Amino acid sequence: MSMMLHSENFDNIYLDLSKENGKCRFAENGLGWKPAGGGEAFTLDQSNIGNAQWSRAAKGYEVKILQRNSGITQLDGFQQEDYERLSKIFKNWYSTNLENKEHSLRGWNWGKTEFGKAELTFNVQNRPSFEVPYSEISNTNLAGRNEIAIEFAVGEGDKTNGQNGASGKGKRATAGTDQLVEMRFYIPGTTTRKAAEGGDAGSDADEEEKNAVALFYDTLIEKAEIGETAGDTIATFLDVLHLTPRGRFDIDMYDASFRLRGKTYDYKIQYEAIKKFMVLPKPDDLHCMLCIGLDPPLRQGQTRYPFIVMQFKQDEEVTLDLNITEEELNGKYKDKLSGHYEQPLHQVVTYIFKGLANKKITTPAKDFTTHRQQYGIKCSIKASEGFLYCLEKAFMFVPKPATYISYEQTQSITFSRVGGAVSALSTFDITVLLKNGAGSSQFSNINREDLKALEDFFKLKGLRVKNEIDEDANLLAAAMRDEVMDSSEDEVVGPKADRGSADEDDESVDDDFKEESDSDVAEEYDSNHESDGSGSAESDVDNQVDEDDEDEEAGDAEAEAPPKKKKKTS
Repeated sequence: MSMMLHSENFDNIYLDLSKENGKCRFAENGLGWKPAGGGEAFTLDQSNIGNAQWSRAAKGYEVKILQRNSGITQLDGFQQEDYERLSKIFKNWYSTNLENKEHSLRGWNWGKTEFGKAELTFNVQNRPSFEVPYSEISNTNLAGRNEIAIEFAVGEGDKTNGQNGASGKGKRATAGTDQLVEMRFYIPGTTTRKAAEGGDAGSDADEEEKNAVALFYDTLIEKAEIGETAGDTIATFLDVLHLTPRGRFDIDMYDASFRLRGKTYDYKIQYEAIKKFMVLPKPDDLHCMLCIGLDPPLRQGQTRYPFIVMQFKQDEEVTLDLNITEEELNGKYKDKLSGHYEQPLHQVVTYIFKGLANKKITTPAKDFTTHRQQYGIKCSIKASEGFLYCLEKAFMFVPKPATYISYEQTQSITFSRVGGAVSALSTFDITVLLKNGAGSSQFSNINREDLKALEDFFKLKGLRVKNEIDEDANLLAAAMRDEVMDSSEDEVVGPKADRGSADEDDESVDDDFKEESDSDVAEEYDSNHESDGSGSAESDVDNQVDEDDEDEEAGDAEAEAPPKKKKKTS
């Protein structure tokens, strides 16, 4: 009888959705799998084999082993006729029944979820439609009123919750070019924990009714060990303002990861995902921004956030004792953390991130300051206002769209002024052209007084600069000078240029008012009638006023109405 052999071998077996197949060997003391192309072998001790299931799978038939320590091992690629052999192996050597489990093939997308010991099962008419091992789940969020999003572990770096038997698991991400990264469940109604888990409800009084989706969320966090236990937090910062993704989040710092807990979203981020850490003082001299570059980026539904931007008040002090033991402090955190902090909050957050994530802290280059002796240059990308920082090795624009461009990637930089408007004299644009046709970024409305300092800094960094402003400026200045001479001797160019059209029509505006004073009412009705469909145009004007200094609003608004009248009278 073949059972006298000390081992049974099967070829072309895939472990945990591995990309390549391997050889699987069962023996009395356990089982092993080795990739056909050579590489790290996987073994599972007989004492750790709990239950086993046989079912139709992707590459043939699958044996799924539920480990006693709540891990899961999947072996796919068996033939139908292997069932008898395997059934005996499990019965004789591992004293367990190889249970024949049929999946639902109805294709329904509604059913019941069931939390098992090691995986979440989605059942359709009491048959499993699919299962999700907890070790594959990296995060979960309440995404809407009755909706929950489940994110899956991506990339080899994921240590899949450090469960045993994970040696084959983290490599799942290499299984194919496409990978499932998120799944959403819609869970309406209310329920009790008793009903949800078939377990004990504890004190029934406050456990009466709870949103089913909230209960699902709490249970999943517990089962998938996403929520580290409160005792593990090294430090917590409450209610920190984030500019990207926008909102207030509590930050929990753990040994290997940190969590952002918001009202709707809850993120768990491994420190290894942090690629950059920047401290950027805001030009208002009141706030400081901390900018964290992530790869893989933070995901919120379809949106990706490669940068997290937080904002702190510079003078907000904090006193904090870290939740770590003396030996840890002198051991693995030696020279990285101190047990007690008493200084501005943004510094404390920075030091702790530096100590735990082991990342260099980047600050703006000392060789550049604006005409107001600040590091941040006020400007905008398209319609989004923000601040551009010149770091030692790169440009960084925050808060959104947070944009990082290293000087190495930069082909050339062009200073220009878009549009021939008179007011444009006071600002200019920078276009950064990237190497190898990687596109360009434009930063607009930079204060004219920063031109010289930027030019000098780019020269210092050895960047190629094209300045298209000066030739324009000379022509424009000449034209302006003539105009100024005509209108008055002692008026200064600056404010005149800034006001745009507000000053130019002054005389004709007054005439209009005198002429038309009788028919004011009729005019008003007429123009209302005329501008019915032009709401969008008017709101555009408002937006422009908004972007310029507010104190000009009054002047601009006055100058707005009369030109309409002129149209009519002419």
